[in-house]
Amino acid sequence: MSKVAFLGGGSFGSALSIMLAKKGTKVNLWDREINVVNDINIKRENIKYLPSVIVPVGVTAFSDIEEAISDSEIIVLAVPSHVVRGLSKIIAPHLKQNQIVVSIAKGIEEGSLKRISEVIEEEIKGNPIVILSGPSHAEEVALDIPTTVVVTSKQMEYAKLVQDVFMTSKFRVYTNEDIIGVEIGGAVKNIIALAAGVSDGIGYGDNSKAALMTRGMSEIIKIGTKLGGKTETFYGLTGMGDLIVTCTSMHSRNRRAGILIGKGVSMEKACQDIGMVVEGIKATRAFYELKEREQISMPITDVLYKVLFEGKDPKYGVYELMSRDKKDEF
Repeated sequence: MSKVAFLGGGSFGSALSIMLAKKGTKVNLWDREINVVNDINIKRENIKYLPSVIVPVGVTAFSDIEEAISDSEIIVLAVPSHVVRGLSKIIAPHLKQNQIVVSIAKGIEEGSLKRISEVIEEEIKGNPIVILSGPSHAEEVALDIPTTVVVTSKQMEYAKLVQDVFMTSKFRVYTNEDIIGVEIGGAVKNIIALAAGVSDGIGYGDNSKAALMTRGMSEIIKIGTKLGGKTETFYGLTGMGDLIVTCTSMHSRNRRAGILIGKGVSMEKACQDIGMVVEGIKATRAFYELKEREQISMPITDVLYKVLFEGKDPKYGVYELMSRDKKDEF
């Protein structure tokens, strides 16, 4: 069995660690917070990020990142998208060339507007890079609730190795060669989920959410295909699948933050109340810049950006969306 190191003891990294340990895989988990490390090693629980779930003895937590990765064949960057570059820089000098680097972050980098795999490639030279994405709430993965995800890479033989390591009877892993489509779908759906939450917070109903999700898919496909992704990918797990789960579940921190914002809570206070990174906020700013650069119409992203960063009233934003010039659906 491969040995896997998770860098980041957040909810999803912890859930995947628990899942692999149950399978018999030896898992190292590094976190910068010593309380998280001690809780896992002593109490066998990640109290901060995944409370009430037993962490098997096959998971060993570390506060020393070099020690955590030294003997691992697969290294998972289990951190938010804005942390990926810095973490990649830290581990790059300590990597062996045959170690596979996997990212589970969903987003693009603010400023550079690069996909996560591109960010890692710039900092880590020569190691194979694999992206794992799909509709997979940590809270359910940790409880062995059936889940399906996708792995992709520029070197698909390594994606297939990761597929073999992560596949269980409750966690089904597909491959998809369309790395651009997989990454963009997983990033833009966070914007739509945040908007869906705002709609819920305002008090709108199922009709409104169905409209947001469906027209949101149109925005995902428009920007995704413009950047080189394949249309069929966006109808798969990392597009439609991830959109459904993130827009409808209360496990979704994007939806929960949106609900608070729709109720009139400030963006800063909403993030504070959620207590974890809300990727949709950073994604909204990054894709607003990207759509401007690429000259693509993304009206939901446009209005959400103005709600978040320019103080637009959410109800007036909905009015603007509904009052645009009439057009054909396709």
